[in-house]
Amino acid sequence: MSYATKAPARKEIDSLSGAAVVEFGTDWCGYCQGAQPLIGAAFERNPQVRRLKVEDGPGRALGRSFRVKLWPTLIFLRNGVEVARVVRPQNAAELDEAFASLA
Repeated sequence: MSYATKAPARKEIDSLSGAAVVEFGTDWCGYCQGAQPLIGAAFERNPQVRRLKVEDGPGRALGRSFRVKLWPTLIFLRNGVEVARVVRPQNAAELDEAFASLA
């Protein structure tokens, strides 16, 4: 699953219902590529959570609105409100903890 080059508007993200994760990064980012097996496994354990992969970079308004500085950054949302954030995940435990905050 590649990062979408066309990002949704912040208003669309804020109006999401239920559990969702917005993952910011790029397809060419080494950190993003390295984290994909870990992130993918976490989503396999949490299939009920909506996943949006959004390409970030200079001039990308959505990433700036969430103050994203490093990739990958995962923003965990419940009904459009941020409840957790994981930057450059290193292990399953930190992702599992963030997913638990969506319950």
